[in-house]
Amino acid sequence: MSRETETPALRIRIVFGETGMMGPGKAELLERIDATGSIAGAGRAMGMSYKRAWMLIETLNDMFARPVVESTRGGSGGGGAVLTETGRQVLTLYRAFEREVAEAGADRLGEMQSLLRDISERE
Repeated sequence: MSRETETPALRIRIVFGETGMMGPGKAELLERIDATGSIAGAGRAMGMSYKRAWMLIETLNDMFARPVVESTRGGSGGGGAVLTETGRQVLTLYRAFEREVAEAGADRLGEMQSLLRDISERE
């Protein structure tokens, strides 16, 4: 693949102070919770342990003024998780920010990409 066909990808991490971060992993986790209705299922789909997925959700819930995910415990009726209105808003804002940054920086990314060495030169 030549440098002209490689597509640069941005991975945006927004840092809110020393402990609060929102990035592509947390955004994907929120999307997968929305799709599966389950923190465990979302974590599995991402190759992440249930404990890690829960820790990320707890971090997000603590970061924002209102929870981003609400969950119910498992049991005979089964548990589940849903994005709250705040969670949907956070996810929508993050994805919009990603798109806007990619659009605004497309020329600069193209310029930088043109400076890359061909992959055939790297081997």
